[in-house]
Amino acid sequence: MSADKPSQLAANVMHFARLLRRAGLPVGATEAISALQALQVVEIGQKSQVLTALRAAMIHRHEHQLVFDQAFRLFWRDPEAGQGDVAEALLGSQKPRPEPHPAPGERRVAEAAASTRERPAEAEEPPVQDAALTVSELERLQAMDFEAMSADEINAAKAEIRRLTLPLRLQRTRRLRPDPLGPYTDLGRTIRLSLKHGGDIMVIARSSRVSRPPPLVAICDISGSMTRYAQILLHFLHAVTNDRDRVAVFLFGTRLSNVTRCLRHRDPEVSFQAVAQIVPDWSGGTRIGEALRVFNQKWARRVLAQGAVVLLITDGLDREGALGLAENMDRLHRSCRRLIWLNPLLRWAGFEPKSQGIRAMLPHVDEFRPVHNLNSLRELITALSRPAPFQPRH
Repeated sequence: MSADKPSQLAANVMHFARLLRRAGLPVGATEAISALQALQVVEIGQKSQVLTALRAAMIHRHEHQLVFDQAFRLFWRDPEAGQGDVAEALLGSQKPRPEPHPAPGERRVAEAAASTRERPAEAEEPPVQDAALTVSELERLQAMDFEAMSADEINAAKAEIRRLTLPLRLQRTRRLRPDPLGPYTDLGRTIRLSLKHGGDIMVIARSSRVSRPPPLVAICDISGSMTRYAQILLHFLHAVTNDRDRVAVFLFGTRLSNVTRCLRHRDPEVSFQAVAQIVPDWSGGTRIGEALRVFNQKWARRVLAQGAVVLLITDGLDREGALGLAENMDRLHRSCRRLIWLNPLLRWAGFEPKSQGIRAMLPHVDEFRPVHNLNSLRELITALSRPAPFQPRH
């Protein structure tokens, strides 16, 4: 092997890692280094060995295998043949396929690979294109599942999410404010005003109750099965956090992390970089019962005052089964005014609560809603702006 072969192999691994990142896989410098080390112990001429080594070093979740295999097929071959496959994937092949629709992720790989090709020289003044979505495109985007979106559709969905507002219904508090037409007499202020007139009561001060939106607390699952949805919903939580006060956001996989301060920054990229630095368990396992136990013990009294509304975002698939889940869900339910469970699995018409975790959680929620596309987010906003349905609590 010549002296420049190792450097050329390292460059190819680096470009392949960039392709996987553009396709939406969580591949960083650690995975690229591990991939290069794995290639040094296998036979480079054997394609199956190279595929197995790179797959073991660069992906950590079974659901990422389809996207990885598609990217491997397009990248590790003759560049001209790869460009032909990219064009075929983008334009759609005329050959019949066994499946009516491409599997989720294949479009993202094709677009990510196409973006690596050199673009032709443009004219001095490139034509201005209208990037606004048409009505039909917007309607299709509203109903599309986040998991099935291409890279461009995900960017468009994030832009739509940033424009959403969350008008929570106002609630009366025990705090009073001065109001000349209020129903309550403020004796203390009445006496203080009388001192201006030598002790004669000239004006009777009155007050009324203060009405304000309740606190909003979001507890979002970032485990492997929720990765795609959590990445997009984090944009929604960022927009809500910057749009109103008294919002708290927690992320959990195997442990609970408070990311409220990180999401306060106006720039979403800066916020998400700060989140990545303090959240160690992204795309890992799920311990819902343990995360709720920590929340109830450490954070509930701080953030659940004054009739808070809690959004619990998870698919309910707990690697520890239902260990401690029912007890902690019951305590959380009793500590807030309204507990809404948002589950992307509800996108399936034939969904049934079969897992132990889902069965343990369902009796302790006020509402059970899907959260898999833009329409489900808009329905959630509409529901939060209306009075909560009456739910008897035992």
